[in-house]
Amino acid sequence: MSEKIEYRVEKDSIGSKDVPEDVYYGVQSLRAAENFHITGLNMHPEIINSLAYIKKAAAITNCEINLLDKKIADAIVKACDEILAGQHHEDFIVDPIQGGAGTSINMNANEVIANRAIELLGGQKGDYSIVHPNDHVNCGQSTNDVIPTAGKMTSLRLLQNLKKELLRLHAAFSEKAEEFDHVIKMGRTQMQDAVPIRLGQEFKAYSVAVMRDIRRMDIAMDEMRSLNMGGTAIGTGINADEAYLKRIVPNLSEVSGMDFIQAFDLIDSTQNLDPFVSVSGAIKACAVTLSKIANDLRLMSSGPRAGFHEINLPAKQNGSSIMPGKVNPVIPEVVNQVAFNVIGNDMTITMAAEAGQLELNAFEPIIFYCLFQSIDTLAYAVETFVDNCVVGITANEERCRYLVENSVGIITAICPHVGYQKAADIAKRAMKSGDSVRELILKENLLTEAELDEILNPVQMTEPGISGKELLKKD
Repeated sequence: MSEKIEYRVEKDSIGSKDVPEDVYYGVQSLRAAENFHITGLNMHPEIINSLAYIKKAAAITNCEINLLDKKIADAIVKACDEILAGQHHEDFIVDPIQGGAGTSINMNANEVIANRAIELLGGQKGDYSIVHPNDHVNCGQSTNDVIPTAGKMTSLRLLQNLKKELLRLHAAFSEKAEEFDHVIKMGRTQMQDAVPIRLGQEFKAYSVAVMRDIRRMDIAMDEMRSLNMGGTAIGTGINADEAYLKRIVPNLSEVSGMDFIQAFDLIDSTQNLDPFVSVSGAIKACAVTLSKIANDLRLMSSGPRAGFHEINLPAKQNGSSIMPGKVNPVIPEVVNQVAFNVIGNDMTITMAAEAGQLELNAFEPIIFYCLFQSIDTLAYAVETFVDNCVVGITANEERCRYLVENSVGIITAICPHVGYQKAADIAKRAMKSGDSVRELILKENLLTEAELDEILNPVQMTEPGISGKELLKKD
């Protein structure tokens, strides 16, 4: 027989409700869990931690200004520290997507912290005469300054992890750039042969693009450091003591180990969520960069017999249940798919930020759900991209050189010496006959062997600012 569940009765403005006796959440959390079974997921652990930091800083601040009894403040701080140590997370039961601009998750935090503080003071869960979720844990606060602050704190922590992975990717591309610097291959524009390029130059460009995304993200992250804490309901600071207003952000910075500033205009910071759009935009731009690079790697490794086959990607798993020996570029493919999802999330974030009215935007829950998912999944995608793909890429040097030497794309270097029309004629004949450009140039005595060696030196053709004519003058 299953053990009988004991209940305690809690009341709110809606009425009375039975709450399991042994849980730390309360009546408002339980109502929210019943109303918003949307994703079937729990709140992100980092936003739970962010809420604990906020409630801890608020308790310390309210104690400093004599608005909270020290015993109650110490119990609240202890409860918050336990949450930060990983305890009680199972009592955060509300769905990430919820109505009410985040009131449900704020009250979930208030109730869990209050009930644990009550226990620490020797009371029974639900006896809010000892520690009250609103009067004590939420003192000087509103959902409307707590939740945006928790979202920004969480975003910053997750972005730091993403940045760490992107720096690893930048380093991996830089190492491959050096390793492949001597490998000549055919450059392509619009999927057609263009002019030669070194494989190392391509990978160097990838590293530069990734670093640009990191810097763009750094700028967006700075917007996450400006908080509306102290603004309470609509940014006017109602019910917040003036001393609390001055101390809460410095105290939050201290307890969290993060650098925050109070927003210049608390009303603006409460009304507008464009900083989250900015961060999402930076993440989207990064996802686009990575997806484009993944596309390149899939193309360059295509075949192997009937494709470009200029590089080899590490073989990670069987590619087919019916075709023996087939190996697919599964790691670049997952990077592509994560990028698609990030782009979709960015649209949701954009529309949710636009949908606010007057003094508040009610749609922070969906913004945070999408933003945290974008940051997390992109970080995981970059991690596997580095470890299971980029570091193991090898070059097929002979194949790359063969494609260069048998391409009509090198005719571009001949053009300054024989004229555009003659060069175009040679290119057409080479494509039709299958003869190489070199063979046709020599056959018509347009240039000497020595001149061609200089002009068609593929390494020289990949150095910007040096034309074939200048190379001939060097002698």
